[in-house]
Amino acid sequence: MRQKRLFLFILLSLGAGFILYLGQRYYTEFQEDKKQQLLYEKRKASWQDLKQKLTTERCQFKGEVGIVVKDLQTFQGLYYGKDDPFPSASLVKIPIMAVCFLAAEEGKIKLDRKVALKSSDKFSGSGILKDTRIGTTFTVEELIGLMIYDSDNTATNMLTNMVGIDYLNNAFNSFGLKNTKLSRKVADFSLRDRGIENYTTAEDMTLILEKMYRRVLVSENVSDKCLKLLKLQRINDRIPKYLPVDVTVAHKTGLESSVCHDAGIVFTCKGNFLIVVLTKHANSDSAPSKEFIAKVAMYVYKYFEQL
Repeated sequence: MRQKRLFLFILLSLGAGFILYLGQRYYTEFQEDKKQQLLYEKRKASWQDLKQKLTTERCQFKGEVGIVVKDLQTFQGLYYGKDDPFPSASLVKIPIMAVCFLAAEEGKIKLDRKVALKSSDKFSGSGILKDTRIGTTFTVEELIGLMIYDSDNTATNMLTNMVGIDYLNNAFNSFGLKNTKLSRKVADFSLRDRGIENYTTAEDMTLILEKMYRRVLVSENVSDKCLKLLKLQRINDRIPKYLPVDVTVAHKTGLESSVCHDAGIVFTCKGNFLIVVLTKHANSDSAPSKEFIAKVAMYVYKYFEQL
């Protein structure tokens, strides 16, 4: 009899314990679901607030804009004129960089090959090579770096000559870039003045940057190399301007007469986001466009910081 009572007591205790466990588990899951729902609602409201701020800034800007902002965790995005074509300026150096690494993987060029600077290579505009002594040698990989973090036009010209414009355009297509094309060399301003222009869109720049981030642009190795160089960017008067100095930004600027751009990825402890801002203006200088891009980046960063 005692054994039966003991067995019944143990059985009831186990049952009560199991019911208590289920109750605690249900309560914990309920609380977690409630917490996630509140976070979702807060995030949704904050996103709408960000959207309103960007819309206000866009309406106040005197010129044309193409903007893409994308949360790389949730894939949520804001888009303004993402398909509108803009003169690409130095933004096209992003896909040129990727194509150069692709050409190296295909054996078309060697990254450690040394190339001597010639007088015919020199282009005006950004970069130090235009003032460098003729005959100075650089490896192909050094030229790629100068093209990106120093936006060197002469380095870009040397790389374009190595792989060829047709190869570049074909590779752009293979990357999925629908509206990015080289019709002339990047810094050939004489052809630009005759109406021959290079174009891109905010959507194309978003695509290639996100492929780098997901490590699917050509290969993991190529994607990593591209991001590493973009993080070394020395021109930081746009996207990074109002961000904390310890925030990492992998980006590339573009600047020519009447156009001013910046495109990149911002890495924060609250999440990473992609931002592309293309502008075309009729101002006497690019200061208003640079400020516009900087404020857009600031608003997006603050959205992530408050999450």
